Amino acid sequence: MLLVEPVIPFHLNEDWNLVTRWIAPVISQPRLRPTEGPEFGLGTLNPQFYFVPANSGSTMIGFGPQFQLPTATDDVLGVNKWGAGPALAALTMQGPWVVGVLANNIWAGSEGPHINRLTINPFINYNMAGGWYLSSAPVMTADWLAPSGNRWLVPLGGGIGRVLQFDEQPINARAQVFNNVVRPAGAGSWILQLQVQLLFPTK
Repeated sequence: MLLVEPVIPFHLNEDWNLVTRWIAPVISQPRLRPTEGPEFGLGTLNPQFYFVPANSGSTMIGFGPQFQLPTATDDVLGVNKWGAGPALAALTMQGPWVVGVLANNIWAGSEGPHINRLTINPFINYNMAGGWYLSSAPVMTADWLAPSGNRWLVPLGGGIGRVLQFDEQPINARAQVFNNVVRPAGAGSWILQLQVQLLFPTK
């Protein structure tokens, strides 16, 4: 799965900023059974909107809505239902440490296949010389509609990254490996996460 996640901030007034984050999954689904798949295409888009105090200092808390749009190009790539829910972001920067969390719950659909899913993304970075940093940013999920013993995905692990300059473009590149210490039936035992961010500093 490839996640395209543009993050775009907007200045609203002297008290508030709006930070938008669009999560667009591009999915390659292998054949699971003779009558299903393989499939490749777009999953459901999840735009998030965080209202953030303009003068937050070293600690920031943002809140707002998240939506699900029925954009999946095939039924196996997502539940094509409109959805919404609350989203929260918090972080603090203390010396070389950056610690925070993203959390949201989405409800989608009222009949047939529907969704009630919690996502928690804690993150911790330790910044070092030369743009290098150590990082752990697992994505934990809970499917509230699944049986209680088959509900949670909890990865543990981490990796390393670096902020560097490519020509005149700042880039943040990171690699992480996680072991799924708790996982539902059918989920893999480990996750490899590769990330490349193009950075456009505000002036």
